[in-house]
Amino acid sequence: MRAVVQRVSEASVSVDGQVVGRIARGLLVYLGVAAGDGTADIEYIVSKVRDLRIFEDADGKMNRSVVDAGGAVLLVSQFTLSGDARKGRRPSFDAAETPAVARERYDETLAALRAAGLPVEAGVFQAHMHVAAINDGPVTILLDSSRLF
Repeated sequence: MRAVVQRVSEASVSVDGQVVGRIARGLLVYLGVAAGDGTADIEYIVSKVRDLRIFEDADGKMNRSVVDAGGAVLLVSQFTLSGDARKGRRPSFDAAETPAVARERYDETLAALRAAGLPVEAGVFQAHMHVAAINDGPVTILLDSSRLF
């Protein structure tokens, strides 16, 4: 499971011209589910998203989590995070989970983030979405539950 985590001042996601999720200060999280991802992968990603210390403290150091900062999370599914563009010019998505199973893992991740006490908004799985964000910093962190990076 991979995630791109961006610290934002605000972010929203729209489907067919309708806003389906919006947050103020917090984290915009793009989530890609790879074949074979399970509970341990979800727990890893949720723990990292909840506890990453990427918000500034009173001294201007990145020392606070989204919880400490009173922020929210906007979770957006993005299967292209499983893309492999090492060979040729067209990415291969062979490593991505099937849509049916990926939807289950996405929903489980969404529920786990909420169970962790985070206010969470979400995109629509498998929809064509327009995401708007004001990056704060910018601060962008890449997560991989297989710890490939």
